[in-house]
Amino acid sequence: MQETVAPQVSLSPARIRKKRAAIPWKEIRRNKLLYLMILPGFLFFIAFKYLPMGGLVIAFQDYQPFLGIKDSPWVGFKHFERLFTEPTFWMLLRNTLVLFFMNIVFFFPLPIILALMLNEVRHRFFKGAVQTIIYIPHFLSWVIIVSICYVFLTVDGGVVNELLAAMGFAKINFLTSAEWLRTMYIGQIIWKELGWSTIIFISAITVVDPQLYEAAEMDGAGRLRKMWHVTLPAIRPVIITLLILKIGSTLDLGFEHMYLLLNSLNREVAEIFDTYIYTAGLKNGQLSYSTTVGLFKGLVGLILVILANKLAKKMGEDGVY
Repeated sequence: MQETVAPQVSLSPARIRKKRAAIPWKEIRRNKLLYLMILPGFLFFIAFKYLPMGGLVIAFQDYQPFLGIKDSPWVGFKHFERLFTEPTFWMLLRNTLVLFFMNIVFFFPLPIILALMLNEVRHRFFKGAVQTIIYIPHFLSWVIIVSICYVFLTVDGGVVNELLAAMGFAKINFLTSAEWLRTMYIGQIIWKELGWSTIIFISAITVVDPQLYEAAEMDGAGRLRKMWHVTLPAIRPVIITLLILKIGSTLDLGFEHMYLLLNSLNREVAEIFDTYIYTAGLKNGQLSYSTTVGLFKGLVGLILVILANKLAKKMGEDGVY
């Protein structure tokens, strides 16, 4: 009895391309609810991140609001020359870089350490209570955070200065002191964002294969060795990815927090690019110049992300892309 062999039908290259192009749409229709959930975030980035990029053209113009972008005169790289030749540029660069490196050294490792510690807590109620308490400051605005610090650190009736006076020490003017500004800035970031920043690392730890811990226990590893040889290597890709993204925001420290701490007595160490853009752009009406500063920040961040990603890949990591 002879077997019947079905004839193979060869598809033309055009039909193959058409078939491949139809597959994504099938996937989209199958997972339409998931894509619908992503839609608000997608529209947010389109409306507030990508469309405003068209306004960067005014960095090369002497922009006048009543003339508009179309009729404002072109000045080329005039504003860039001004930015790089003004004495304030080096002050802004120094202050921004110092605060960024302090953020990397003193803040970035803390959520990793805290996540490792919380992972070792076996009492679920205690663990949940600690997580809730340390998450709460993230939902407070910087105005509230700085106001609370003001109440504690002010010279006139501040709790900290009253304790110093009671112990026989001189009061310290934390709020206007240039020496204490950076310490206060990093301390407030740690207080506000430490708990929230642990969420990603805790999530990464929860997906570590339990068999790895069992194998480590069989080899006689204790808790510290399991952290070092199992947990940290397992979450290393997450750490590298977040570090690369952090490096991309080297010159982007945020406006609101530092503006609330800034005053005439600590300006030499507190003025950063974000506060300078506000002063030059909104207060002084130099819209083209402030756009130039913002464009410079964005380009530096883009270059640093690309270089950090290439370095990570050379070291055997996946990187961001």
